[in-house]
Amino acid sequence: MHFLERIKRYDDSLNAFITTTDAQALAQADAADARIASGTATRLTGIPIAHKDIFCTNDVKTSCGSRMLDNFVSPYDATVVSKLADAGVILLGKTNMDEFAMGSSNETSFYGAVQNPWKPGFVPGGSSGGSAAAVAARLCAAATGTDTGGSIRQPAALTGITGIKPTYGRVSRYGMIAFASSLDQAGPLTQTAEDSAMLLEVMCGFDERDSTSLNEPAPVLVESLQKPIRGMTIGVPDNFFDDGLDADNAAAVRTALAEFEKLGAKLKPITLRHIELSVPAYYVVAPAEASSNLSRFDGIRFGYRTEAPTDDLREFYMRNRGEGFGAEVKRRILTGTYVLSAGYFDAYYLQAQKARRLISDDFLEAFEDVDLIAGPTTPTPAFEIGQKTDDPVQMYLNDIYTIGANLAGLPAMSIPCGFVNELPVGLQLIGPHRKEDRLLQAAHQYQQATDWHLKLPPAFI
Repeated sequence: MHFLERIKRYDDSLNAFITTTDAQALAQADAADARIASGTATRLTGIPIAHKDIFCTNDVKTSCGSRMLDNFVSPYDATVVSKLADAGVILLGKTNMDEFAMGSSNETSFYGAVQNPWKPGFVPGGSSGGSAAAVAARLCAAATGTDTGGSIRQPAALTGITGIKPTYGRVSRYGMIAFASSLDQAGPLTQTAEDSAMLLEVMCGFDERDSTSLNEPAPVLVESLQKPIRGMTIGVPDNFFDDGLDADNAAAVRTALAEFEKLGAKLKPITLRHIELSVPAYYVVAPAEASSNLSRFDGIRFGYRTEAPTDDLREFYMRNRGEGFGAEVKRRILTGTYVLSAGYFDAYYLQAQKARRLISDDFLEAFEDVDLIAGPTTPTPAFEIGQKTDDPVQMYLNDIYTIGANLAGLPAMSIPCGFVNELPVGLQLIGPHRKEDRLLQAAHQYQQATDWHLKLPPAFI
């Protein structure tokens, strides 16, 4: 009841939730009490969480933040949802998000912008901004998110919490509504690295219903947290500290890196030679995949259907999609369709995939000499709502430090490391493939030595 009451008290000012599931939560709480009493409880039994509204949830509205799916009630659970339910979590509701996960600020949602709990009128980051805001304001103990180009790490950074994107394929994408299938990956948003480890252990694992799922056992993560990081080598890319990085943000990140040195880690300057290609490559590959994935939303089988009378099938499709999708989704569909067209495929999509390979190779080369890579998560702290909506390119540049990990399929996370003008700053850690344990180990050791992750937005204490 505590969290349901906090949602009722505070969410009108945050707009973090699209749907709440009060009756289901109370029933699951009773079931959790029974498991605890019988001695069959798991580590997560009774933990109240929220799901990003991109995960299909049986008998619960799953909108993807879009008018297109405003009336869609899923007939099944996504694998992430079922795994966590089997572990005994309590579902409080579904969180607000950028429409179809396309955005960096949670302003493109059909249900309106989410507010940053640290400062009203500022963005929480996107596209998992509703989940991040809910965790930061303590409306839930944890939440799920998805990360296509930084959509877990960026909102974690801007709201002062912990968020991790695992290796591509670690977490099943079955039942997770697709944006860009070769980039999308689910992960947890929590207060601490320890909490993330507990959730991610349950979320990971092979799923035969997802052809991209890694066919190997789920990793053991919680046990690795207590290992010291003395002797670990952390690469610091010089091209992450460029002219686009806010000076105060850079100072907070540098201070955090110095703390890792105190813990016994060694910092090593590195250069990711092709990382500047990550934004242009991503904004070719991701829209191309989106244009294909979103073609199913036509108003015939499911989705928004226009009320305007027409006998012309082409006009019917155009009205359904024109009225059902928001401006950012339309922009990316059109971009993706263009780069996949016969006359431009070689010039754009093929070149973007070549750049993607170069970026991936840079990371693989770097990890021959370092254990982790560290740097800023975002170029600036949170910005005002509406500040960048008229300039898509400036909005896209918010992802400049996070996109590379998605293109390479690497695990990466953001942890809070300071404040600038009363707004949180995030430190990003990137690891080799399948090394989520190493990431979480380093993050946990840092959080044992600092208290940034314990800070609460004053209005929600």
